[in-house]
Amino acid sequence: MAVPSDPGHLIVAFLAGVGGGAMNALAGGGTNLSFPALVWLGLPPVRANATSAVALWPGSLAGAWGFRREVMQARRWWLWLLAPSLVGGAGGAWLLIHTPPTFFKSIAPWLVLGSTALIAVEPVLTKRLRLDERRERSGAWRAFAIGLQFVVSLYGGYFGAGLGILVLTALGFLGVSDIRRANGLKNLFSLAIKGVAVLYFIIVGRVVWKAAIILGVGAILGGYAAARYGRRLGASTMRWTVTGIGIGIAALMFVKLAA
Repeated sequence: MAVPSDPGHLIVAFLAGVGGGAMNALAGGGTNLSFPALVWLGLPPVRANATSAVALWPGSLAGAWGFRREVMQARRWWLWLLAPSLVGGAGGAWLLIHTPPTFFKSIAPWLVLGSTALIAVEPVLTKRLRLDERRERSGAWRAFAIGLQFVVSLYGGYFGAGLGILVLTALGFLGVSDIRRANGLKNLFSLAIKGVAVLYFIIVGRVVWKAAIILGVGAILGGYAAARYGRRLGASTMRWTVTGIGIGIAALMFVKLAA
C-alpha cells in the first residue's frame, strides 16, 4: 500500500483537503475531490474512501454545532430519524469493508458521477419535492420515512459523496418546509451517519492516518476560508464549479478503470 510521503504528494493531499473543505462549506461534494485525490496518490479505493471520511468528518461536527438552535426547534418526531441514521451508517461502512475491493473500485466512478448529478439538480429537487411539514403522520408514513432515511444512511456509510444533498432532498420530500430547520437536521443526521462509519473504519484499521491528518488540516482551512470569503462566488457558481470538477474526475476514473 502506497502512503503519501514525498513533499509533492503531501502538498497534493493538503490541497485536496482545502478544496474538499471549501466545497462542503459552500455547496457539498468535498468527497468528490478528496477521494479521487487519495486514489491518485496510490491508496487503494477502500482505504482512500475510509481515510477521506475520517478527514472530512470534523466539518460535519462544526456544521451540526452551527445549526444547533434550528435542531432544538424541530419537532421531536424528526429526531427519531437518528436511529435509522446510525444503523444505516454502520451498515454501509460494514458493506464497504466486507464487499470485494474490486467491486467498490468498479462502481466508484459511477458513485462520483451520481453524486455530482445530485449536486447539479439539488435546487430543483428540494423545490419540487417539498411537502407540508404540518400534515398528519400515519403509521405507514412514519415507516416509509424510517425506511427512506435508512437507505440514504446506508449510502452515506458506504461512500457518502453528496450525502448532505441526499439527506436534504429526503427531508424536503418528507415535508420539512423550513430550509433552516432542514439544514440543521441535515447536519445532525450527516454527523451521525458519517460518525458511526468513521468509528468503524478506525476500529478495523482502514485509515491511513498520515494522509487523513494532512487532508483534515487542509479541510479545516478550506472550510474556514470558504465560510469567510466564498460567499462572493455565490452558491450557484460554486455548485457548477463542483459539478464540472466531479464530471472531470469521474471521466478520468472511467478511463483508468478501462485501462
